Amino acid sequence: MAKPLVIGAFLGTLVLALGGCGLKGGLDLPPDTPPRTTADAESGQGKPMGAAPKPHEPFILDGLLR
Repeated sequence: MAKPLVIGAFLGTLVLALGGCGLKGGLDLPPDTPPRTTADAESGQGKPMGAAPKPHEPFILDGLLR
C-alpha cells in the first residue's frame, strides 16, 4: 500500500522540479547573428514607438486571476 504512494509522491516531486527549470524570457541569439533593433510586439520588450498594446482576450479563469 505504501509503495504506490511513495512512487506517486516521487513522480509528483520530479514533475514539479522539472517544470520549474529554465529561464523566463526570449531565447539567446547565436553569436554571429546581428542584434535586432526591436523585439516582437508579443514579447513586451523593445516595442516601437506608437505600437498598439495587445488586446485582452477573455479567459474562463479571469474572475479568479484578476
